[in-house]
Amino acid sequence: MRMQRQSKFRLIIKHCRLCQQSMETVDYKDIQTLQRFCTQHGKIISRKRSGACAKHQRMITSAIKYARFMALLPYVS
Repeated sequence: MRMQRQSKFRLIIKHCRLCQQSMETVDYKDIQTLQRFCTQHGKIISRKRSGACAKHQRMITSAIKYARFMALLPYVS
């Protein structure tokens, strides 16, 4: 008989922060929220790492790009 192996890694379920806060839109002027979704070097964090849902990840990405264009966020640090 075969025995089932237990995985060393636990499954971590990430929930979208923006869904939990019931945010309908992501504002490009809210710099503190947008900086949570950027690395220290200014790159946008992927959906897999940030835990955002697809709908909010698209909003975050466009808001970050617009904030960069308006010079509220740097392109690189």
